[in-house]
Amino acid sequence: MFLVIQKRSIVIFLFLLVFFGAYAAILWSGSALTVFNHQAEAGESPVVVVIDPGHGGADGGAVAADGTTEAQINLSVSLKLREVLRLAGIDVVMTREEDISVHSPEATTLREQKISDIHNRAALVSDTPNALLISIHQNSLPQVKSVHGAQVFYNTAEGSEPLARALQEDLNTYINTHRAKEIKKIDTSIYLMNHIDAPGILVECGFLSNEAETAQLRQEDYQLKLALLIAGGCLRCQTAEPPAPESLTAQ
Repeated sequence: MFLVIQKRSIVIFLFLLVFFGAYAAILWSGSALTVFNHQAEAGESPVVVVIDPGHGGADGGAVAADGTTEAQINLSVSLKLREVLRLAGIDVVMTREEDISVHSPEATTLREQKISDIHNRAALVSDTPNALLISIHQNSLPQVKSVHGAQVFYNTAEGSEPLARALQEDLNTYINTHRAKEIKKIDTSIYLMNHIDAPGILVECGFLSNEAETAQLRQEDYQLKLALLIAGGCLRCQTAEPPAPESLTAQ
């Protein structure tokens, strides 16, 4: 038991080290709180990161073979991401903080609730001054269960693509060690990402159709790893990347 706890503590410490290494590099450049703010001019309010845990409530999203729902993994990763960003001094707003749909009361059918939910999320982003959207999701490809890994998608707003690239580089280094993935422009069918003016990225953290990856995604340590990598990639965007310790490479 002691060895398990000790190993977990070491892993958490190492990932915190990577995160604060990235954060320190940004502080050195004097851009820690404006790194996302590609269009900001002097006097504007600081960026506010809107974290969107996809799905929730009756809409569980993708479902793994063991019954794990996308919605619960999305929320767990998002809550950890919130704490990491707050620790770095970034203002954060959540679209949801529990396993609920954020639909309006007048929506009664599941279809109405889903439409209302996504409209309300888009409205929250639009109503947040100087917002940056980070939407957390899980992928699924049941017909090819061997597929796994994390991938970042971005919307058309200025600044989204370089941010997505920075995140994908870190995810490829520490998560996708089997094969690097490329960033992609978000499909026009994704309402939330295409109905906001703010920069937005969507992170597919892994594949629930892959049994081994699902087991990882359920682990608190792995969720923390994802949160730290997403936060660290954001914080170092448009800055020099610090050296990556080999000891952190995913097995």
